[in-house]
Amino acid sequence: MKLIGSLTSPYTRKVRIVLAEKKIDYEFEIDSPWAAETQVPDLNPLGKVPVLVLDDSTVLFDSRVIVEYIDSVAPNNKLMAESNRERAEVKRWGAVADGICDAAQLIFLERKRPQAEQSAEWIARQQDKIDRGIEYMAAQLGEGNWCMGTHFSLSDVGAGCALGYINFRFPEIDWSSKYPNLARLYDKLILRPAFAETAPPV
Repeated sequence: MKLIGSLTSPYTRKVRIVLAEKKIDYEFEIDSPWAAETQVPDLNPLGKVPVLVLDDSTVLFDSRVIVEYIDSVAPNNKLMAESNRERAEVKRWGAVADGICDAAQLIFLERKRPQAEQSAEWIARQQDKIDRGIEYMAAQLGEGNWCMGTHFSLSDVGAGCALGYINFRFPEIDWSSKYPNLARLYDKLILRPAFAETAPPV
């Protein structure tokens, strides 16, 4: 299979981490939807990464769809629960983590516009989503060792990618001091080879 994505996309990173945790070999093709000669829209009509092309040429897109598929086809190191309740909770973690990344990307893109055209209200609205999202993750984590309590799961992958993306794009957001429980989780995650090897380039 072939994964198409960018080195800075937190959604691409999520898929790369899951592939590494599941020990699945794949070809990684770097392509940014913002590049002039990008091929991404030819595979994903929404023009977004990541895109996963299966061996039979079937194309999957949206990171949440891709990681659920990967976890279902490889029985080792299961990252999603079988029970409906726990599975829904894992997906809720994923929704919050992706929402934080969505808001962060919108701020990043807005700040690339000429300053006179930037909307302070729009930026503040997205910043509030980031702040509330991180606060929610900290509250849900509590004193647990992992997002789902006792075991590493897809929830931790999503949370780690979201927090890593905030560190990458907005290092001025000092979430780790405010939420030491999230900081402890993040410190554990970045020691895992799958996280260390997929960190965005500095």
